[in-house]
Amino acid sequence: MLFTGCTGTREYIANGFKVGPNYCKPAASVADHWIDVDEPALNVGPVDDAAWWRTFNDPILDQLVATAYRQNLSLRVAGLRIIEARAQRAIAAGNLFPQGQQAFGDYTRTEVSQNSRIGGIFAQPYSTWNLGASLAWELDFWGRFRRAIEAADANLDASVENYDDVLVLLVADVARNYTDVRIAEQRLAYAQQNIEIQQGSLHLAEERFRNGVVTRLDVTQGLSNLAQTEASIRPLESSRRQAVNRLCILLGMPPQDLDQMLNGQRGIPSAPPQVAVGIPAELLRRRPDVRRAEREVAAQSAMIGVATSELYPHFTINGTMYFDAMSFEDLFDANSFAGTIGPAFRWDILNYGRLANNIHVQESRFQQLAVQYQNVVLQANAEAENAIVSFLKSQQQVRSLAQSADAARESVELVSSQYREGRVDFNRVFNVQQFLTQQEDQLAIAEGSVAQNLIQLYRALGGGWQIRLGNNAPQPLPAAGPQEAPAPAPAPAPPPAPAPQPPLPPRA
Repeated sequence: MLFTGCTGTREYIANGFKVGPNYCKPAASVADHWIDVDEPALNVGPVDDAAWWRTFNDPILDQLVATAYRQNLSLRVAGLRIIEARAQRAIAAGNLFPQGQQAFGDYTRTEVSQNSRIGGIFAQPYSTWNLGASLAWELDFWGRFRRAIEAADANLDASVENYDDVLVLLVADVARNYTDVRIAEQRLAYAQQNIEIQQGSLHLAEERFRNGVVTRLDVTQGLSNLAQTEASIRPLESSRRQAVNRLCILLGMPPQDLDQMLNGQRGIPSAPPQVAVGIPAELLRRRPDVRRAEREVAAQSAMIGVATSELYPHFTINGTMYFDAMSFEDLFDANSFAGTIGPAFRWDILNYGRLANNIHVQESRFQQLAVQYQNVVLQANAEAENAIVSFLKSQQQVRSLAQSADAARESVELVSSQYREGRVDFNRVFNVQQFLTQQEDQLAIAEGSVAQNLIQLYRALGGGWQIRLGNNAPQPLPAAGPQEAPAPAPAPAPPPAPAPQPPLPPRA
């Protein structure tokens, strides 16, 4: 499907004295409802995702989000791009006023050779004083400059949406990496518990071996099982450290120990039993990346008008006024004033083919961006659906793994008692302890997946950018050490803490 401006065929006057099409937002297809709309864990009511991370009821996470908002460097870059776009808009608006404005002046001292042909004509020597200004004003007869302002306005809006999109990703990344830290801690806790259980079984096997009740095979099996579990500790410690390092980068600080900030082990963030997801059509207004794609289409639509205006003549008013005298005392005398003023035009009548093809280029870019906007909407819909099904299935997985882990713990107690009484061999103990270790590790991973999938769901719904409005901003974390924190990121709205940040234009 091809797109054209809604007023591409309207008359020039009805188009506001501007050539080129007026912008019309492209249509985009979204589903009427979610695929899993009937699931009890989903609520299609209004989505309150302005501070979605608070659904985990974790004050440490709240503070990490606030700190990242104030100090993240990627967010600072996005804020600076808003400042750049605002300046570009001011440049475009300045073209409505005289484009050429120049003051000039000079003083010349001249002495002519008396032996030349004109030597006797001029007084010897003489001076010339000159002071004036010139102006050139191209009239916006075809709307070229006004279309450029429309494009700059849309680009400014797109830069704001880009800032919001970076903020959505930042909040989600902070929550995801914080959850990674807690997952690693929970897996370490389970591993330490199983090490203690396996150490007890090994001591029992050694005692029974010393008493001649069992062979050394029981001892070697116990040693093997214990060493295998102890070996799993090191990769988990490495995973936790890497997650902390990623978190440091998001917080705008060098990698360092965040144990004081993280305040010990708090467990994996717990997701609520039910989540509000609204309806798919709301993605068009909630997701900043969708809004940014639409604003990019609007900017390119205006560029078609800019290119079209080149087909027509450019009308300019040129003027120069100056004072010219042979002495400084006479420079500002009324008789020293001189000037010129008059209209002019230029028209590239021999470059029509090049200009027409440039219009085709701009129209093609508009078509590309319009289709890309549709694709962004489809991808947003798919991301939300994927996050929903992942969240629902991970909840079901946790319930099954929790039952399995409970049964495995009971099995370990029963088998350990039976081994102590000599009713089973150590092979049974070895198997059930290995199974418990695996199930508890899988349970920790699955519990983390529930939280991670909920984070992904809120990211897919476009939640989190509202923090820049200041209504739901938590307090940032205190400094982790003597190192100086980076300056706060420039944000397009007043921040939760005092920091120099550029204001945003009002959202339409």
